[in-house]
Amino acid sequence: MESDAYIDAPPEMGGRGGTPNPKVPELVARLRSGDTRALARVISLVENDAPETAALLSACFPHTGRALRIGITGSPGAGKSTLVDRLARSFRDTSKSVGVIAVDPTSPFTGGAILGDRIRFQDRQNDPGFYARSMATRGTLGGLAQTTADVALVLEASGKDVLLIETVGVGQDEVEIARLADITLVVLVPGMGDDVQSLKAGVMEIADIFVVNKSDREGADRVEQEIRGLQSLVSSHPERTPPVIRTIATTGEGLPALAAAIDEMETWLLEEKRLEGRRTQHWQRRLDAMLRTELMRRARNNGFDTTVLQFHATRIATGQQDPWQLVAQLTEKVFAPGNST
Repeated sequence: MESDAYIDAPPEMGGRGGTPNPKVPELVARLRSGDTRALARVISLVENDAPETAALLSACFPHTGRALRIGITGSPGAGKSTLVDRLARSFRDTSKSVGVIAVDPTSPFTGGAILGDRIRFQDRQNDPGFYARSMATRGTLGGLAQTTADVALVLEASGKDVLLIETVGVGQDEVEIARLADITLVVLVPGMGDDVQSLKAGVMEIADIFVVNKSDREGADRVEQEIRGLQSLVSSHPERTPPVIRTIATTGEGLPALAAAIDEMETWLLEEKRLEGRRTQHWQRRLDAMLRTELMRRARNNGFDTTVLQFHATRIATGQQDPWQLVAQLTEKVFAPGNST
């Protein structure tokens, strides 16, 4: 039976009807063997949507599904980066390999990540069981970069046991992380003046574990009480109450309790196929997004100029055109029988 790994991929991606790119199996074999330079190269290709991206991801996919993905989100200044560093150390102490994706704000000048992994985790750069990558949001909402899920897949394929995915820290709209991570940590900190507002935010509804970081500050008790008071409203799992863990990431205080809570959550997810169900929902959403992207690519290949949408938008806004009829007409024109991709 013919493999469907490259079905309908264009020839330059190594698809059916074309010659497979010889660089793809070589690069994937190297990253699988622990070659950090190959891993960095593949991630860069994926981030930049290089022609071989689809083939690279397809080749990586069979080596995924075994890593635990932990998302860390919360407001700016909550100490997420320090917490990620401490968690990485904790997992490395148990001989688990760790991959970190730190999504940073986008530089208005270079388009790259403002903070970057040159600053973070400097003392762990020579650890073969650890790899960190900073990514710029590049205008994507939801606290994640558009290619974060693909980069996570590449890190999994490289053999990492645990992935720590830190969002950019934009506040109330960082719910996308719960659609990518297996376990989501929501980090709060006392004394920022917006504790109650944070608890009302949609981001609170995605927590599997609440972390009150910088808990040596005044107001930590109040933050914990507010969380516990609203847990019946914000839990994504009505049958399970998310624990509230106090930490001081700068000193490591509370990290053993947090690691234990993560272990307990993983065990709970593995029961009754909850983790499988969560990942199924993740792939349903990703397939929808992937299909949208592929359809737009094929539309452009068929000569569809997306700039024409501005002209139609103006006509629709002034009542000169019906948007529903327009979409049907454009779709029929772009994907009419006989058009090739």
